[in-house]
Amino acid sequence: MPLQIIQPQRLYRQIAEQLRSLISKGEFAAGTRLPAERELAKQLGVSRPSVREALIALEVEKVIEVRTGSGIYVLKPKGRQPSRKKASDTVEWGPLELMRARELVESEVAALAARNAKKADLQLIGDALQQMRDEVAKGQIPREGDEAFHNAIAQACGNEVLRDTICGYWQARHGTLFERMGDYFEDQKSWDAALIEHAAVLEAIRAHDAGAARNAMQRHLKKAHTRYSASWRRAKPS
Repeated sequence: MPLQIIQPQRLYRQIAEQLRSLISKGEFAAGTRLPAERELAKQLGVSRPSVREALIALEVEKVIEVRTGSGIYVLKPKGRQPSRKKASDTVEWGPLELMRARELVESEVAALAARNAKKADLQLIGDALQQMRDEVAKGQIPREGDEAFHNAIAQACGNEVLRDTICGYWQARHGTLFERMGDYFEDQKSWDAALIEHAAVLEAIRAHDAGAARNAMQRHLKKAHTRYSASWRRAKPS
């Protein structure tokens, strides 16, 4: 297969562009199944999460179709979504790469919040967690409550640069790739687990225990990354 090794520092956009180019040249014909994610990662010399992000970018463009439990298939050109702007040309961060960055930064933000949070800050964080619980109880995906929770912690940390940084992460969180990945890997079970993890973060911040807050946030985001890295076989169908 005429695939080229991709340098580790390159993101999913270059992977998507190479696969798109091969599809347009007929290397992967319409209706055929692409090699498995593991095989693509091996031949491209990149991680499976990077390949997954590239595949989801191509799915958003209607270049491929993910059939859960069967594989990933090339669509006919007429089934593709016309767009002047290809996903590989955008500056949208890869979802899993973003989550790794959040793990590093937000764990320290939580530690600062534990040191600096005032009564009003604790109230905002607690209200956001309750909003998440209410949304889950209604059968809704609690993304608004989740965002409010993390932003409230960022506000409590007392550093405007870090607060703006977290806001930037959440703006990226609303991107099409992240939303599509959520369609596959977010469900009632994953959000029930996330609620428990969020509660542990809040408990540590309320106790003004910086070390516990750092560890709780790090555990939460590590587990979130793991949930988004689940096997396609366990992913929900479209």
